[in-house]
Amino acid sequence: MSCGHSILSLRYRIAKKFPEQKLQDNNHDLFSPIFLIIIFFDLHLPPNRKLMASKFKIHFIRPVRNFFVYHFIRSILYIGPLMPRRLLLVWHGFLGRSVFTLSSRLRNSIVSNLSLAYGSKKNREENIETGKNLLELLAKTLTDYALFWRMKKREEFLRYFDLEGEEYLKEAYSKGKGVICLVPHTVGWEFSAIMPPVLGYTTFAVSSKIRNPALNRLMIELRESRGMRNITRKRCFDLLVEGLKNKGECLILMIDQDSMAMRGEFLTFFGQRAYTPIGSSRLALETDAPILPMFTVRGKDNKYLFKILPEIPFSNTGDMERDIMVNTQRHNDAIEDIVRQYPEQWLWLHNRWATTPESLNEYLVNKRKEKEQAQQVSSHKQ
Repeated sequence: MSCGHSILSLRYRIAKKFPEQKLQDNNHDLFSPIFLIIIFFDLHLPPNRKLMASKFKIHFIRPVRNFFVYHFIRSILYIGPLMPRRLLLVWHGFLGRSVFTLSSRLRNSIVSNLSLAYGSKKNREENIETGKNLLELLAKTLTDYALFWRMKKREEFLRYFDLEGEEYLKEAYSKGKGVICLVPHTVGWEFSAIMPPVLGYTTFAVSSKIRNPALNRLMIELRESRGMRNITRKRCFDLLVEGLKNKGECLILMIDQDSMAMRGEFLTFFGQRAYTPIGSSRLALETDAPILPMFTVRGKDNKYLFKILPEIPFSNTGDMERDIMVNTQRHNDAIEDIVRQYPEQWLWLHNRWATTPESLNEYLVNKRKEKEQAQQVSSHKQ
């Protein structure tokens, strides 16, 4: 293999393994540390050594790392409640603001996304202050999530949560068609996911697997301990329809993050084209379940507000393609209204506008090739 061909191949592998690395055709990315390391090992390690290095990572480095991460988080769950909550919140809030200041990559990502969303309406200084406040609030909220892990009952949560709009959920739930709970990624998104079952509504949620198996089990345990049934994302549509249509349950659904792995459409979010999952509209068309936005935000008094909004009007004209586009845009608009109301509490560190029509097309082409190769391998084995 020529060096030029090897580099092109490696660039593709890096883009796939590190999607956050925006590799461009210039000299800077060719000499980035990650790229140089992979070039070195690819060109200088013989195949058997590369295989050994890969096995070493899979069978030793990754399990050891997963072990320490899992037990570190477990230790926080047990040790945290022994310490004064107010002191922990002040300290972790300070750490959150410090991370924003020290991490140029994270800072630039947040400021860039804010600039894209607000344009000239907010200057750089305002975006920087929003970013600092976001990481402070996020750190405090994650701290509370760890401190509150033993809480299961409604009355326990209502000591720290104000509740608004439960009448909308109660009315929608009583129809028996299930309820699609549209939850945005505010700093309290995990609280938003567990609040319906805590309030007494049978609830299930769809989520992606965490790569750390032990940590994945822990997160599922924490959710299920509050009464929320968890379903993995892969090929789950029929299970979601069953939970809504046949069981009349609440479904926690989040559509405000970019993912090419889900079926979506390019719709408008903060005036920009954003690849948006269409699952909420497909499910509503299939089950006639009402869709209610709900979210958790942090207040200045170290309490939270869990707010449920009225049902989003749904259009069903019989033209499925049009209905999916129109309704999913309404869902985007509802989430945007929440974010505009609480701009310091939405996860701007996630690049909501990462997917482009070109990158999506490339992803789908590669997926088709991988599927064809897998089928060929399977046919040869037979």
